[in-house]
Amino acid sequence: MKVTIFGAGYVGLVTGACLAEMGNHVVCVDVDPRKIDMLQRGEIPIHEPGLDALVKRNAAAGRLQFTQDTAAAVAHGTLQIIGVGTPPDEDGSADLQYVLAVARSIGRLMTDYKVVVDKSTVPVGTADKVRAAIAEELKARGAPMDYAVVSNPEFLKEGAAIDDFMKPDRIVVGSDDERATLLMRALYAPFMRNHDRLVVMDVRSAEFTKYAANAMLATRISFMNELARLADQVGADIEWVRKGIGSDPRIGTHFLYPGTGYGGSCFPKDVKALIRTARDHGVPLRVLQAVEDANDAQKQILVERVVQRFGEDLAGRTFALWGLAFKPNTDDMREAPSRVVIAELLKRGARIRAYDPVARDEAARVFGSTPGLELVDAAMAAVQGADALLIATEWREFRTPDFDALKAALKQPLVLDGRNLYEPALMQALGIDYVGVGRGARRAG
Repeated sequence: MKVTIFGAGYVGLVTGACLAEMGNHVVCVDVDPRKIDMLQRGEIPIHEPGLDALVKRNAAAGRLQFTQDTAAAVAHGTLQIIGVGTPPDEDGSADLQYVLAVARSIGRLMTDYKVVVDKSTVPVGTADKVRAAIAEELKARGAPMDYAVVSNPEFLKEGAAIDDFMKPDRIVVGSDDERATLLMRALYAPFMRNHDRLVVMDVRSAEFTKYAANAMLATRISFMNELARLADQVGADIEWVRKGIGSDPRIGTHFLYPGTGYGGSCFPKDVKALIRTARDHGVPLRVLQAVEDANDAQKQILVERVVQRFGEDLAGRTFALWGLAFKPNTDDMREAPSRVVIAELLKRGARIRAYDPVARDEAARVFGSTPGLELVDAAMAAVQGADALLIATEWREFRTPDFDALKAALKQPLVLDGRNLYEPALMQALGIDYVGVGRGARRAG
């Protein structure tokens, strides 16, 4: 099948590469000339395990192409997938200007039947706006033409996006057009050889489903973070609590890990957007507002731990920070807890040496030459002579460091772990002062 994808960012690039891998002829179009130039040279602008090889293989085979030529892109595909960004507006709502700009371009340039697929995360009712934008352009041209608009939200986890796309748990399609539904079934048939995972529903329900899924996962995270704070006060160990409740099949184990709060490109933005949508319709989402408030507070937990130990004035103190990306296996620092930690500690006069296996370049772009912040190339380089080690991201290489070397490198053997990577009993046996999240700090101290 011939497929056009608008947006060569995270969603567009992963979608394009995976569809091309199944034999489709995919053209990705983007307005950013730097990004297109990189991709045409075989360079990948984002970090995602497995994506580099997938893109290069399909580009070499001619199944995956990149262009800035919108007219050629619209002419190419019967399926026109919109995968552009929907950043939060000032009021927390999703900014649809890029989605609607693509819709208008399609309406202005199309010459035959198109299925316009909303893959970007968009509020309920966006498909109606896309449909209207296309209709306006066709009317202005005096060129009536058949087209359909469907919703096909992505469910990709950064760091595992290729597997998520190639082996999906479910594929949600919102469509009220039989022809469009058949084409979507044909597009996804290779990904469902063993089991039909396509869930077809009306368009608005599909749009709602994406927000509802992310809001539920964010709720689980904030719920556990709130319980972890209580566990510290009552002397319970949240890791045992997590295992205890996670063994209940009604609850399960996913997204029950307490930490420094959620970040990234999806959860913060989507929770805000759903709250805003609800407010516009006069339906206050009290639970989700609490989820967001709890998450904002949780991003301060490492800062709170530092202040408890060293006071508000941190002048002359140096802290090692392991992890900058909001989660492992990505260089994405959008809404990352590390950004809050760095800003708050620097504000109090501290110096920070930070290390991340893949996010150094992104951190350099985000922070520039921020006084007091040093980005280093190795984990042990960060801890040398530091007053304490703070852990903000659970990269695998942090799980079993040389604890003797770590202890020797620190001014004092203090580890403030925002991801519960280590067992408190082991750290105590090693002579390391260790504070996790919800690990019974009151009992231990």
